Amino acid sequence: MQSVRAKGPPSAAIPTIAETREQLDRIRSSREFHAPDRGRRFLDYIVEETLAERGAYLKAYTIALEVFGRDASFDAQNDPVVRIEAGRIRRALERYYLVAGQFDKVIITIPKGGYVPCFRHADTCPATDPEPSAEASDSPNPIVQPVIPSKSADPLPVNESAVQSAPASWTFYVTPVSLGLTALIAVFAVPSLFGSLSRPSNSPTDRPDFPQVLVEPFEDISEAGASAGIARGLTDEVIGRLAKFREIVVISNLPAASAGQPLSKDLQEPRFALQGRVRVEDSRLRLTARFVNRHDGSVIWANSYDKDLRIQDVLQVEADLAQDVATVLASPYGIIFQNDTAKISPSAPDDWGDYACAQSYYRYRVDLNPKGLDAARTCLQQATKHLPGNSTYWALLSMTYLDELRFQYSRDKAPALQSLKSALETARRAVDLDPQNARALQALMLANFFSGDVDAALSAGAAAYEINPNDTELAGEYGFRLALSGKWDTGCELMSRAINKNPSPKGYFEVGLAMCAYMRRDYRAAELWVRMADLRYNSIHHLVLLAILGAEGRVDEAREERAWLEANAPALMANIRNEIGTRLPRPEDQQRVLADLKAAGVAIASQ
Repeated sequence: MQSVRAKGPPSAAIPTIAETREQLDRIRSSREFHAPDRGRRFLDYIVEETLAERGAYLKAYTIALEVFGRDASFDAQNDPVVRIEAGRIRRALERYYLVAGQFDKVIITIPKGGYVPCFRHADTCPATDPEPSAEASDSPNPIVQPVIPSKSADPLPVNESAVQSAPASWTFYVTPVSLGLTALIAVFAVPSLFGSLSRPSNSPTDRPDFPQVLVEPFEDISEAGASAGIARGLTDEVIGRLAKFREIVVISNLPAASAGQPLSKDLQEPRFALQGRVRVEDSRLRLTARFVNRHDGSVIWANSYDKDLRIQDVLQVEADLAQDVATVLASPYGIIFQNDTAKISPSAPDDWGDYACAQSYYRYRVDLNPKGLDAARTCLQQATKHLPGNSTYWALLSMTYLDELRFQYSRDKAPALQSLKSALETARRAVDLDPQNARALQALMLANFFSGDVDAALSAGAAAYEINPNDTELAGEYGFRLALSGKWDTGCELMSRAINKNPSPKGYFEVGLAMCAYMRRDYRAAELWVRMADLRYNSIHHLVLLAILGAEGRVDEAREERAWLEANAPALMANIRNEIGTRLPRPEDQQRVLADLKAAGVAIASQ
């Protein structure tokens, strides 16, 4: 996080954390601050998250879960509760400073375009405060770096040409012209604030060889063109949903080539095309979609979807159909993955292209073979050298480092810790390159979780899920982290939905559902799930089974599992308390698992 202070005497520095909290109390206790209880909870939450330097992850989805009690199925596009409450609190703050807070020393505002509050002394010009002019929407917001209160009152001078002082005036915060000027000054005068948020370069050297998918305009085949509007709407919805997957390139139209002009040398003919036909009869809608190889015309996938327009309105139908199509095609284990992974040569990684490196990671995740992990990591290291500006390659590389630790492939503690450090560094780089890349935020979530920073992990996961809830790999991982963090109902529901939409990689999320059943003491279901998980290489999966057997008092079967772990994961068994603590942050969950492992005959050292 970047902290920005204005030039001048100590009184001009941004407020300290203590000053900001004191001002928040002053506002909340004022009779002129007109806000309901949930609005006050909203303000408290966004202020405290920003003070904790987690403001970059303040999204509608996160706020809806933490403040308004929504569940993991919350859809910001269909439920505007957060946007409405943010507007109400903005107006309440404006009224407070107009009526009761004219002479307050600290100003708290919520710039439009996001939910990250800004904190300033009244005698400081907020010229460095980026404030988009558009109202916050439920589409993914750009991550805006908040102004974080200093932990000391010492000023940090900045370039005088970038920030100019101005007379103190509370009216600056509520004058539209001034707000517009503020945004322009922030963008053009203080570019350093946005340096780490720049998108990857568009130069050919940073352009990946990801699959290109041409989305052809969906065809209306109803009589008299009755569904022409729906066909256009569906086309737009599908393009929007697919574009959130960073492992593919979505093309909405091709450059005109009919005049005999060849495509630019940097462009290639898309290999794939998505085609759709829409028909409406009475109140029934049918979408027929197919995914074809444009090189030979072969149909790779096709499906039909039926909807009753008496039950759902047209906009919801379009959104649901687009979600179904995008998920089945573009998820990491979806149709595109299956088509391309089968073509990866089994030769050495040196012979693979960069995109094959990405696919090799997902192929390794299908069976969790350590040899596949080594090959994928080596290849992704090369890909990040070839395309250093590509966020997705850095994100996948981060997860290869992390898997060394979380799946207990390394028996040496020192290399495992180094792998965790590398995972954090590469995940942060991925997010810096593209803050709207859900895969990068997924990598950061996992790296933070295994580093013990659970709050930061869940914040990153929520931000990623809000960007692309159609990504089943991401949804499953986020649900897994929620569950292990103690939010068992929400996390288990999200994992279950992710598996139902796309049941791959087989053998991974099943152990998560086994933990869900174990925590509700349904040991029969827990055992069924864990035996569906991958028990060939993964020692953690064996450990879950051992705890289940211990809970049921099945000592003889537990002895076999214990023998396997002692032979294949001695480092895990020697440090079992710490390993459980890494994966289950809540002490009560840790103690329950440790007690069942003891019942299974595992010797566990005292703390």
